[in-house]
Amino acid sequence: MQKTFGELSTTELYAFLKLRTDVFYVEQKVDESELDGRDLEPTTVHYWLAEGDRVVAYLRVIEDEVAEHLDAHRLIGRVVVAADRRGEGLAQRLIAAVLDRYGHEALLLHAQRYIAGLYAKFGFEAFGDEFSEAGILHLSMYRAAHLAPR
Repeated sequence: MQKTFGELSTTELYAFLKLRTDVFYVEQKVDESELDGRDLEPTTVHYWLAEGDRVVAYLRVIEDEVAEHLDAHRLIGRVVVAADRRGEGLAQRLIAAVLDRYGHEALLLHAQRYIAGLYAKFGFEAFGDEFSEAGILHLSMYRAAHLAPR
């Protein structure tokens, strides 16, 4: 599914925030604020896969002015898959959905280092130095704009 914040039900919002906190806070011990206000922006698009009321994979696409120096105006972030569902290609399905909608635009993301290979399969290339974000090594990755299929 994909929706903007204004289209979300409270049940949907709760379900993906639950997944994000279960993985980022409980599992990965991230000590930075999860609720950064970017979910609320009218241009943010939330993507997720669910089984009933349980969200098993999620990501969001935000407009990001910082990426303009690369001619990218959208940033993929908060990519997360439930621990018991990893290895099933769920993140790949979400990335493919994003590329169906925004693949004609340049895109940026910040990948946890160990998962950068997943994004490389979709044409993202690492640039710059590794950096620590919330105590986890990350790489910035860029995907150039592609012509929309005809």
